[in-house]
Amino acid sequence: MKRQKALPLSGRLALITGANRGIGLEIAIALAREGCDLVMTSRDGKTLAQAARKIENLGVQVLAQTCDVRSPESVDYLFTLVRALRRPLDFLINNAGIGHPNQTVGELPYPTWVDVIETNLTGTFLVSQAALAVMKQGSAIVNNLSIAAERVFAGSAAYNASKHGALGFTDTLREELRPKKIRVIALLPGATDTDIWKTLWPKAPRKKMMTPQTVAQTVVHALLLPPETTLEKLVIMPTSGAL
Repeated sequence: MKRQKALPLSGRLALITGANRGIGLEIAIALAREGCDLVMTSRDGKTLAQAARKIENLGVQVLAQTCDVRSPESVDYLFTLVRALRRPLDFLINNAGIGHPNQTVGELPYPTWVDVIETNLTGTFLVSQAALAVMKQGSAIVNNLSIAAERVFAGSAAYNASKHGALGFTDTLREELRPKKIRVIALLPGATDTDIWKTLWPKAPRKKMMTPQTVAQTVVHALLLPPETTLEKLVIMPTSGAL
């Protein structure tokens, strides 16, 4: 009887925030197809459970747990469960993020500013900080930042600021973790056909965008690089360019 070849990521463990839909869900599926076990989180328990059931059918172990990345208490509880697995965390995908309606700085409500900054920037910090205690040499962190981490779009002040701040955090984290040989990758996708456009730009030309599956496959390719190499900044754009 021919022995089945092990998948490239068999026995590895990844945690993905915002894993219930869009890019996060597609990264979870792509990692699972390579044999990776998963911890999946989002604020929406119903869609998270549906996503987890779909991925379990791929034959990997899945822990699905609701988590509000803005809340230190919620993040602490999540990592109590991760530590209970008694295995290291190989990959952290900080994907949870939100947008806001197109509004000038003069129009932007303060609560909207706070919600976007706390989700996209503070949430990335809280989850990354908690994850470091369960990561080891050879692990990798991928922060999904958007091309808005380097470019600005009028009417998106809170979103732009959160992503620019998250890029600064990511670059700092990379330098701090070099001695520990933990890779840190800034993922900067251009326009991708996900639900965030319902908030950012409801009439956006979706047909010109990339699919979330394309972004997910790019992430997996980066994680499969030999451990002595890395892609520090991963920019992927639709051929149509910025919309």
